[in-house]
Amino acid sequence: MAARSKGIVSGNRIRSKQEFGLRARRIAGGLRALGVGAGDSVAILMRNDIAFLETSLAAMMLGAYAVPINWHFKSEEVSYVVTDSGAKVLIAHADLLSGIGASASAGLPVIWVATPPEILSAYEIVAERAIVPAGAVDFEAWLAGQPPYEGPPVPQPQSMIYTSGTTGHPKGVRRKAPTAREHEVNEMLRSLVYGVMQGARCLLPGPLYHSAPNSFGLRAARLAELLVLMPRFDAETMLQIIAREKIEAMFMVPTMFIRLLKLSEEVRRRYDVSSLRHVIHAAAPCPAEVKRAMIEWWGPVIYEFYGGTENGPVTFATSEDALRKPGTVGRASPGAQIRILDDEGEPVPAGAVGEIYARIEGYPDFVYHNLPDKTAEVLRDGLITCGDLGYLDEDGYLFICDRKRDMVISGGTNIYPAEIEAVLHAMPGVQDCAVFGVPDAEFGEALMAVVEPRPGAALEAGVLRREMAAHLADYKIPKHIEIRSGLPREDSGKIFKRRLRDPYWEKAGRRI
Repeated sequence: MAARSKGIVSGNRIRSKQEFGLRARRIAGGLRALGVGAGDSVAILMRNDIAFLETSLAAMMLGAYAVPINWHFKSEEVSYVVTDSGAKVLIAHADLLSGIGASASAGLPVIWVATPPEILSAYEIVAERAIVPAGAVDFEAWLAGQPPYEGPPVPQPQSMIYTSGTTGHPKGVRRKAPTAREHEVNEMLRSLVYGVMQGARCLLPGPLYHSAPNSFGLRAARLAELLVLMPRFDAETMLQIIAREKIEAMFMVPTMFIRLLKLSEEVRRRYDVSSLRHVIHAAAPCPAEVKRAMIEWWGPVIYEFYGGTENGPVTFATSEDALRKPGTVGRASPGAQIRILDDEGEPVPAGAVGEIYARIEGYPDFVYHNLPDKTAEVLRDGLITCGDLGYLDEDGYLFICDRKRDMVISGGTNIYPAEIEAVLHAMPGVQDCAVFGVPDAEFGEALMAVVEPRPGAALEAGVLRREMAAHLADYKIPKHIEIRSGLPREDSGKIFKRRLRDPYWEKAGRRI
């Protein structure tokens, strides 16, 4: 029987925990030499890579914030996050840097990471784009010349994750380094939710730039015997890794479940998944029938939490909860308080829909970086809302119905229509538009744009898509585009978006 892999694994690369820790200390030493200290930001533009985790840990050693950037972003989107976060340095994969141009780095020191072979293969990237150009700072050469950081331990903040908002610009969720009590609460919740204990064997198929996969990955890198990073999710490849490495814990999103269930019975039976004991999912609604099918296949090892980057995992659901209460996202996590409030801020009775406000006692407070007014907008009596509508049943189980603000969650990724609408409004021939989410069997929701042409203008969906692609990440391009005149409007003249959106959800039998 072959020896079990240990350490951090990506593709054919294996890094021991000892080497991982030493490299992180060297990166911390190099960052300190560049002027990075407590409270500063380090921007990271990488796909799933061991270097991503090493750099994040290095920033934390200095009391600085790792700022992961969604690698799908175009140049102007990357530039906004780099500038808004006040980053002191940008560390990025070579192929991504070559694609966004020098202007996105905002004049910062830039360290180029040669894109590893498993990522080149997964995304079919031309090898020449992965090479660090002459004259640029090469990550490995730079790291080799840095003395390991040996400074005193400092309180370590979480990564500052940028989450999109209705203004069209992403907002940085920034927390102070936790107190001893807050650290204790954090550890308890993450142990419960992620199932990552000392010596666990873990797999991460989701992107490290997202809040929950980032948190899962950093915890697993610290505690697990093994952490396997998937450069890109593939259903059968995941089953191969689970069987080969005897994986115990994973973080997933419902879209991954759906793709796994599309595999033939023959393929599914080919792989032993009996090692799994804790598979946590979040980030998007999971159809009850999908959850039931996964539990029937993998056993009662499927767990779910609900929460946001702002308020943490405020609910937790076991497989038994999911089977007993189909569609629930669970009951309040330890220390969490959940209230369902109407538009006047008054509590509503069990079963009545309202806006979800929640808070975990002892969980570190947050602010939206540089946006105190936006922070105040989501707070009420010390509780935080992510803009979701839902209800608590008589047993205290939470159900999500809709989002008060127009956020769309497609395949676990948050997308805000205002940003897309702004791009459409700037196009020649566009009179007005509305972007919203419609039901999608694979991704939970898909983007739809209804575009009203100016009088006499002729618009084509393909042309609109190509123009949007020059300004927006690909996943923000609407899957469905309809060109229509005479859009329904409120008395103010604003498009009545619900009248466009609701028929799709009613047809799907969803409660709105």
